[in-house]
Amino acid sequence: MPHIQCLPPHVADLIAAGEVVERPASVVKELLENAIDAGSSAIVAEIQNGGMTYIRITDNGCGIAAEQLPTAFLRHATSKLRTANDLSAIGTLGFRGEALAAIAAVSRVDIFSRTADSPTGGALHIEGGVADAVTEIGAPLGTTICVRDLFFNTPARMKFMKKDSAEGAAISGVVQHLALSHPHISFKFIRDGQEILHTPGDGQLYSAVYAAMGREFALSLLPIEGRGGDVEVRGFVTKPLHCHGSRGKQVLFVNGRFIKSQLLTAALEEAYKNQMMKGRFPGCVLHVTLPPEMVDVNVHPAKTVVKFVSDKTVFDAVYYTVLDTLNGEKRPVEEKKESLPRQQSFYRSMTAEEFRAKSAPEAKKPLGSFSVAQHPTPASVPSPAPKAAPARPSTETVFVRDIAQKDRPFRYTAGSTCYDIAPPKAEEAKQETLPLPVAEILAPVEAQETMLPGEAPWRMVGEVLKTYIICEDDAENVWLIDKHAAHERLRFDALKAQNTPTMSQPLLTPLTVSLEAEDYTAALDNLSTLEGFGFVCEDFGSGTLLVREVSAEVRLEDAAATVEELCRKLVLGGADPAAARDELLHTMACKSAIKAGMTSDAAELRALVEKVQSGEILYCPHGRPVKHKLSKYEIEKLFKRA
Repeated sequence: MPHIQCLPPHVADLIAAGEVVERPASVVKELLENAIDAGSSAIVAEIQNGGMTYIRITDNGCGIAAEQLPTAFLRHATSKLRTANDLSAIGTLGFRGEALAAIAAVSRVDIFSRTADSPTGGALHIEGGVADAVTEIGAPLGTTICVRDLFFNTPARMKFMKKDSAEGAAISGVVQHLALSHPHISFKFIRDGQEILHTPGDGQLYSAVYAAMGREFALSLLPIEGRGGDVEVRGFVTKPLHCHGSRGKQVLFVNGRFIKSQLLTAALEEAYKNQMMKGRFPGCVLHVTLPPEMVDVNVHPAKTVVKFVSDKTVFDAVYYTVLDTLNGEKRPVEEKKESLPRQQSFYRSMTAEEFRAKSAPEAKKPLGSFSVAQHPTPASVPSPAPKAAPARPSTETVFVRDIAQKDRPFRYTAGSTCYDIAPPKAEEAKQETLPLPVAEILAPVEAQETMLPGEAPWRMVGEVLKTYIICEDDAENVWLIDKHAAHERLRFDALKAQNTPTMSQPLLTPLTVSLEAEDYTAALDNLSTLEGFGFVCEDFGSGTLLVREVSAEVRLEDAAATVEELCRKLVLGGADPAAARDELLHTMACKSAIKAGMTSDAAELRALVEKVQSGEILYCPHGRPVKHKLSKYEIEKLFKRA
């Protein structure tokens, strides 16, 4: 049986450091939290080479007495807890007393500090957990800690580190979150000699958001504030039309501590239900404040996960505060519209009845001998607003032929008015020239019953909801085809079979795309990959990409969202290059496909039907079926005929 023994102290310290110090960003987080707890009003963080070779944190807080510097680097040494009862009401960011000891165990540390009641400060050097003697120096009020050569004595950890750009981006995210959680503190972040972030520290959350997350994001926000019981919610949320392609813009704080919480995320997104597009996510900077005894922050070494005493109370507070803000955003706009004076001098306004009375004689005039009758729309059915008819191929010849062969009237609706057009005599139909607007109105009705060319054992009946194509086959089955899913699969197969880089189109005005830290890093590491998909990008700094060319396969209005999703897929793609490429192609195919709700040409729909009914397309790239069959028996059963 193996002999049981205690680990040597330095080995135990290295194991403990592995739990706290995962990467350079972990070091910066712990040191910044200590600086905040020290009561600082200004903090400067500086790194070089992604923090692997140099990290310096400077604050103007209360400082550490010279004689206490060695004690501060002992395990479980802290000034923030005294008794076990303090654990039930933690009000500081750091409290375990492990951070400084863990950092010193795997790096070379120099600390300089002075308190307000001392004319001089103290300095201490620690290397691999071994401390030198404290020396007296001149120092400003506060503390400065320099961490050099991280993991110099644990080289096995080095292979798990990412590129300097990735580690630097992670540190930038840590500084950003702490700046948003403490807007009364001025944060400055310097990366390789360049200032990346500087917040004013004026106590205004909006100022911190503007400085940390950019102007474009700040301008898309709505302020929120509310309370549910002992839970207070305040901060900002994005307007429904300014949602994002990922959850990277969701920043959540509980009692000033940055956390990741599925509960708060679910409450936020539930409030946006039916108000934002599918596949989009709201952004936010939310501060949730509640009594310390109602939350447990001591459940994770990184302290980014918390537990609530009452999940429902917290959920309801966030949900109803956000929902009330989104609903209330509409009221001022409506009130403002009602208060505007009606302009009569240039633009003339009239009611629907006045418009029909004015336009009725004009509607009869171009129809010649056709008889026109009006039919009022039932009061229970709301009248849709008149819309311009989409451009369609001329079907004048078909219309004249059908009028000559059929003896039933035609009916079409314009606005809230239904028109019956009596058929002319055969000799009149041969000489009659139809006005183009009438032909365009009636063409879609006839096109739905047109047989497809060839000997196909099915026919396309039409389209409903601008999303689903209806077909009928010889076996008396009705097929519903999702045009977006079918076209997405068609685009995916075409892109996957393409062996050359995607064609791109230069932009007169480049696009700026703001990304979260991880996506931004992935984009910088894969600029050539993005270029292969038609997006020529370059680093614009501060988490922003400058897009100079976009793929010819993507609509310009979808370009920014496509870049966001591509960068997210680069992060989640994994190690398999083929799988990663397929994920990127999925995004490209989805963005370039026909969207549900778009007006499609009959020829486009027929081409999709041919691919689907021939069996060439069965599923979309994500595995969803593209068609659904309704048999004659199923339809008759719905009407109790079977």
